[in-house]
Amino acid sequence: MAEPITIAVDAMGGDAGADVCVPASIEFVRRQPGVRIVLVGQSEKLEPLAAAAGGLPAGVRIHDARQVIAMDEPPADALRKKKDSSMRVAVDLVKDGSANACVSAGNTGALMATGRFVLKTLPGIERPAIMARLPTRHGSISMLDLGANADCTVEQLYQFAVMGSVVASVTEGIARPRIGLLNIGEEDIKGNDIVKQAAIRLAASRLHYVGFVEADAIQDDRADVVVCDGFSGNVALKSMEGTAKLIRHFLEIEFRGSLYGRLAGLVAWPVLRSLSRRLDPRRYNGASLVGLDGIVIKSHGGADGLAFQQAIQVACVEAEKGVPDQIRELLSEQAE
Repeated sequence: MAEPITIAVDAMGGDAGADVCVPASIEFVRRQPGVRIVLVGQSEKLEPLAAAAGGLPAGVRIHDARQVIAMDEPPADALRKKKDSSMRVAVDLVKDGSANACVSAGNTGALMATGRFVLKTLPGIERPAIMARLPTRHGSISMLDLGANADCTVEQLYQFAVMGSVVASVTEGIARPRIGLLNIGEEDIKGNDIVKQAAIRLAASRLHYVGFVEADAIQDDRADVVVCDGFSGNVALKSMEGTAKLIRHFLEIEFRGSLYGRLAGLVAWPVLRSLSRRLDPRRYNGASLVGLDGIVIKSHGGADGLAFQQAIQVACVEAEKGVPDQIRELLSEQAE
């Protein structure tokens, strides 16, 4: 019988910290009793929250860590001065084999720096990348890098494509994921030299490369994975989020602006509710720090309980599928 999956949770990370992480973790284990969770943080703060949530289930335990990394703390300071932080200890548990994966809603830069320092990168991977799922017209798409590496070489973009292909394949069940390269146009003459050369590199590989994807076509289901540098990826992601907020703002104004608008809102409510569920960002929470020799999942800093549970679910899936080992294997095959 296989050993249960164990997830180390940085229980002090995020905007709400333990107030969200503790009850969300306990609820997750109650729903999935085959999973084990280690809550890492200051025990005097975690224990009352656990008691308020009905007590610790059999699959949840507390691992004391005395320090907390602030959301705005410089990554170098966090790495050098806070070796007993909840984040560092959670990643250490993955390193020593006590946990299969780590989940944190804390400082992204500090988490990436800690992951690289403690776990190192996989052989053949120069830099880890942030990868997340985004909703599309007919499902979802995986995209990387979303902010870890502002400038990338051709080889690094190729490595992102390999990692993205593996994650999409093993977590989404896609036999041969389609790889697209983010660009300012679909024509071969468009883009800077790095993107053009990366396209040639991908086309010559064994990956299923389908060509350039423009920002307005990311969610058109033309690819299963979109590859880009962290600067472009983060700008594209924030633009999507901003557009969604703007549309919601305008809808609220229209539906509240007049009696006719309020009546129309009542009629449209079932459709709006369904749309809200479909586009609920909590369903897509949990970004993978792919390329590390271990599994680290970044939850949104402002995640609520439902969103944080989704990040734990992502960690469980990657642990069950052995994502780092599969990336290592594909890189080896591509090199042959």
